[in-house]
Amino acid sequence: MSKLLHQLTVGELADRVDAGDSFTVVDTRPPESFESWHIEGSVNVPFHPVDGLGGDWDWDRVDDLAEEGPVVAICGKGLSSTSFGFELAARGYDEVEVVKGGMEDWSKLYEVVELDTGDDDLFVAQVQRRAKGCLGYVVGSRSAREAVVVDATRQVHEFELVAADAGMTVSGVLDTHVHADHVSGGRTLADRLGVPYYLGSEAADRDVAYEFTALDDGETLSVGDYDIEAIHAPGHTSDMTNYLVDGRLLLTGDTLFVESVGRTELQFGDADAATGAELLYETLHDTLLSLPDETRVLPGHVSVGADGRYGVAAPGKLVSATLGDLRGELDLLSMDESAFVDRVAGDTPEKPANYERVIAINTGRASVGDEEEATELELGPNNCAA
Repeated sequence: MSKLLHQLTVGELADRVDAGDSFTVVDTRPPESFESWHIEGSVNVPFHPVDGLGGDWDWDRVDDLAEEGPVVAICGKGLSSTSFGFELAARGYDEVEVVKGGMEDWSKLYEVVELDTGDDDLFVAQVQRRAKGCLGYVVGSRSAREAVVVDATRQVHEFELVAADAGMTVSGVLDTHVHADHVSGGRTLADRLGVPYYLGSEAADRDVAYEFTALDDGETLSVGDYDIEAIHAPGHTSDMTNYLVDGRLLLTGDTLFVESVGRTELQFGDADAATGAELLYETLHDTLLSLPDETRVLPGHVSVGADGRYGVAAPGKLVSATLGDLRGELDLLSMDESAFVDRVAGDTPEKPANYERVIAINTGRASVGDEEEATELELGPNNCAA
């Protein structure tokens, strides 16, 4: 690689984006790939190493763009963007960098945010998968030196590192439900560590083809001196289980987000989305909203738009709110049941790409062929919110 064509890691790119540095991200993927998912503020300049520029772009327009300042080129895996970068360098531009691994690596970028629990012993970290908005958790006791992992994504080492850095051993792995937008890493992590893998007991009714330790509604498991209570919370899925940590921290999975609630037709289907919405309304009003207002909601996702923008907060910042805050600020929670069901079941966003195959993989009825296939299945942001 020439000195003029420096490779940038996705972590370095994220640091620059977050710092507000002045540069232009040029995405060389085809327009349809760009429109479905891209980095905030990026510009689409389709480019093929053999066919050259696409769309209505010509080198005069590219020259005008490059003259505005430093260019960071990105594509799917770093191939076409590298060729594009060399073309710019050959045209005399020396402020050109290429993102190593492209959007594939961007989809695997994580940030870790430790929650201030107000208790020196209780450790809770929110593990954010930046590009998809997946939020997993490591919950542990410093004195007991043990932790559990909740909603691990496929890059399980990210969760292992969080626990290890805090001086804890993972003693169990939990999923809130059978996920539809990403391949769960829960079973993989549990198998690798030889620890129990937990799901809500209703997961048995979803044709789950592997063994798991079932948690009934109201059942608890302990980490050090802290109880984690399983709360059956149907709506987004029939098996959805929330986890109440120490009676005050509620891991809501895809039941309740900071900016919305979970959609209901991914499992129930478009025809029965209203059934799921009715279940979700009951879960919210009869179960979750009966908890104290100071209960802190820690959701399983944050909405990320096609342009990479977070629906709330920002990458590297805690995504959370109290039940009291959400009760007063989230319109969906103030609706009567009829209006709620109409809204949730009648105005569904685009479904996550490949969601049916992802569900089949997460129930053990299908398997991922290789890393490349898994990456393709998961590309793009999540669409789990109503």
